[in-house]
Amino acid sequence: MPVLHQPAAAGFVLAGGQSSRMGRDKALLPLAGQPLIARALANLCDAGLSAAIAGARSNLAQFAPLVEDANPGLGPLSGVCAALASTSAHHSVFLPVDLPFLPASLLCYLLHQARITGRAITVPTINGFAQTFPAVLDRAILPLLQAELAAGRLGCFAAFRSAAAAIGQPVSSVAVELLVHAGHVEHPAGLPPAHWFLNLNTPSDLERAEREMTSRFA
Repeated sequence: MPVLHQPAAAGFVLAGGQSSRMGRDKALLPLAGQPLIARALANLCDAGLSAAIAGARSNLAQFAPLVEDANPGLGPLSGVCAALASTSAHHSVFLPVDLPFLPASLLCYLLHQARITGRAITVPTINGFAQTFPAVLDRAILPLLQAELAAGRLGCFAAFRSAAAAIGQPVSSVAVELLVHAGHVEHPAGLPPAHWFLNLNTPSDLERAEREMTSRFA
């Protein structure tokens, strides 16, 4: 497993969603007594990364440095662009605030993969489906992502594919199940890979996550 220390790389939590289905700002929602924003930042730190917050919709400065998004209404792609523009790091790791079960070892491996392949965009797959996040991005693609944003093409994964194609690359995808089978990544509580991508969008999702925390982390 790659060592949990990744110099010259930055970590960002994307926390700019409207949380309309949840009914309140997801970043401050407690899960097992800890706000989701604190969990996400701790995950980046456990992976040996710096930790900042991009696209915050509320005052989260007490948790970590904030990256101001000049166009917060344009969705996560705008937050990604703002974060890349704020750092000189060659690679940046992006983690949504509402994926609390992703292990730090997966973030480490994705960054390791990006470095050894030289691919500009690296994402995981689960059950054969590519996931938009977490994602490792090369700062060199910032102008390409900004062009997508300026053209009104706001979907993150579509922008990733367009940017990769513009430099003659595919989006690099890594099958999480194979990583687990090979012992390259693991979950500290033994949670199966499909559960790592439980996205907390609704109150029922939060209740399910609380049950998972109680049964696995007690």
